[in-house]
Amino acid sequence: MSKVDEITRESWIMSAFPEWGTWLNEEIEEEAVPPGNVAMWWLGCTGMWIKSAGGCNLSVDFWAGNGKRTKAGKLMAKGHQMANMCGGRKLQPNLRAIPHVLDPFAVKQLDAVVATHYHQDHMDPNLAAHVLRDLPGDIPFIGPLKAVETWVGWGVPRERCVVVRPGDTVRVKDVELVALDSFDRTCLVTTDGEQDIHNTCPNDMDDKAVNYLIKTSGGNIYHSGDSHYSIYFAKHGKDYDIDVAFGSYGENPVGVADKMTSVDVLRMAEALRCKVVIPLHYDVWSNFAADPGEIELLYELRRRRLEYRFHPFIWEVGGKYVYPQDADKRRYHHDRGFSDCFEEEPNTPFRSIL
Repeated sequence: MSKVDEITRESWIMSAFPEWGTWLNEEIEEEAVPPGNVAMWWLGCTGMWIKSAGGCNLSVDFWAGNGKRTKAGKLMAKGHQMANMCGGRKLQPNLRAIPHVLDPFAVKQLDAVVATHYHQDHMDPNLAAHVLRDLPGDIPFIGPLKAVETWVGWGVPRERCVVVRPGDTVRVKDVELVALDSFDRTCLVTTDGEQDIHNTCPNDMDDKAVNYLIKTSGGNIYHSGDSHYSIYFAKHGKDYDIDVAFGSYGENPVGVADKMTSVDVLRMAEALRCKVVIPLHYDVWSNFAADPGEIELLYELRRRRLEYRFHPFIWEVGGKYVYPQDADKRRYHHDRGFSDCFEEEPNTPFRSIL
């Protein structure tokens, strides 16, 4: 039988997906975080893998799903947050625009699954299934009420879940999670389908979404989930010492205010008094795709006049950021692999070609 005869659609999918295989899984496992530092990997959207110097592994908002896959449907579902926001129901062209960089079924070391809120692109049933079936110990699932209800609906035992509201703290090894107010107004217009005709979906933001301050020996990380800009960021900046802040940035379609703009991201960073601000979420949806270079340009235009005491860092999905080791970096570039490519054969002769 020839190679062509052996190939099927299923064999192609298994050989090509996930696009990064277990490369990033292995990198995270091998990483020895230097004392006084904290390592982070961007998993796409607002997904984050955080590893402390004490070996604590947190998965925050990881999602291994996709968006639209066919044009067969013509309308968004009734009650969809975007339909509620803009008043229209035409099908969104929200195609997943980034590769899957982490294999949820290849995760070997994990201490907590964390969610900022219950929207599809911030929680993952595949990781939940793997945690329950294959990983030892009672790894907790931490999130607001609606996130916990989603996990329980998938089959996660309620006793494995930790419901958090603003002000709650949860200790996981050498890391402390502080739940803070969310400003995700999209969550407030999100419904749960036909039942919401009778207003059964909670309208209390604290039940639907939270932000997190993640305290580590390497610094404090502020994860804002899908928060819009809020002047209340200033209170968080006064109440807490924040080193690195993540903000959901995107190019909002007409009629929609779902992501922070470049101005909002800089205003958030200034209000939080952070040292580094990192935009997220602009990568994942084709209809919200934005250029983070806009943030850089605006920052350079305004920083001398406004005396900013922070700077933006522009990441790449799948990339690693170690704080404070990488605190002065402004842009990420994946390892090119050439700087040490001759280490195995240091006496390799070179020949000049004219």
